[in-house]
Amino acid sequence: MLDLSVIIPVRNAEDILEACLESVVSAQPREIIIVDGMSTDGTLDIASRYPTLVISDEGKGLPAARMMGARAAQSKWIALVDADVVFPDGTLEALYAEFINEGYAGLQAGQQSTSGPGYWGQALTWHHRNSRSKNWFGLVATIMERDVFLAHGLDEMFLSGEDIEFRWRLTDAGLKIGVSPTTVVEHRYGDTWEFARGQFTADGKGLARMVAQRGLGAAHLGLLPLAAGVRGIGLALAKRQPKWIPYFLAFVGYNYGAFFGVLAKDLVARRRTTTARSA
Repeated sequence: MLDLSVIIPVRNAEDILEACLESVVSAQPREIIIVDGMSTDGTLDIASRYPTLVISDEGKGLPAARMMGARAAQSKWIALVDADVVFPDGTLEALYAEFINEGYAGLQAGQQSTSGPGYWGQALTWHHRNSRSKNWFGLVATIMERDVFLAHGLDEMFLSGEDIEFRWRLTDAGLKIGVSPTTVVEHRYGDTWEFARGQFTADGKGLARMVAQRGLGAAHLGLLPLAAGVRGIGLALAKRQPKWIPYFLAFVGYNYGAFFGVLAKDLVARRRTTTARSA
C-alpha cells in the first residue's frame, strides 16, 4: 500500500472519472477521497464502483473542495489529482518516491496534454505542449505533505488561478516546489468551444483576483494573456500552422473580457465600501 491520500475533486465528470480512478487504484494508495461538487450526472455512480470515500463540497468550488479533501485525509502525504488526469502504470509511485527522496514541499507531475478530435481541444493541447506554463508548479497531479498544505491553504475566493496565488506564497515561504522532469501523466482537455471558452474566462478571472488582491506587486500578470497570445501566434506561423491563430485570438479576447470584468466589479465594490464608511 502507498501511504498516500489521493484527493479528486469532481463535478459532472462522468466522461473522464473512470479512467482517472482506474489509474489511481492500480497504485494502491491508502485512500481515495472524492470531493463532489453536487454532480447531476453519473459521476457518483462511477465513484461508487471503486474503493473511495465520497464527500460533498456543497458547490463551494474547486479550492474549497481541495481543502475539504485534505482535512478529511488520513495519510501524512496527499496527492491532489484532477479528474482529467490519467497516471500511466507506476507513475504515481514514481512521483511519490521522487517527492520523498528529493525533499520537496510540493511536486507536480509533468503533463502530456491530450484531447479529442475537435478543433478547440486540439488547440488547447497544442498551446499547452508549446507553452512555458507547463513547467509551472500547480495542483493538477501534485503531492504535498498534508500539514504543509493545510498550513498554507488555498484562497477559497478564487474560482480559478488559486494555484498561481498558492505558488507565490509557497515560494515566498522559501519552500521547495517543482514539476517533475521525468514523471509524466496524461492530462485530457475537452474538445468543444464551450470547454475552451470556460478555460479562457476562468484564467482571466483568476489573474484579476491576483491583481486585485496583491495590487502593483501582481500588476504584471495582466500582461500574461497578451504575451501568451503573441507568442502562440508567432509559434504557429513559425511552424506553418496558422490554423491555431483563431484560437489565440479567442484566448486573448476572452481572457481580457473576464479579467477586466472582475476588476471593474472589484472597483465598484471598493467604492461602495468607501462611501459607506464615509457616511
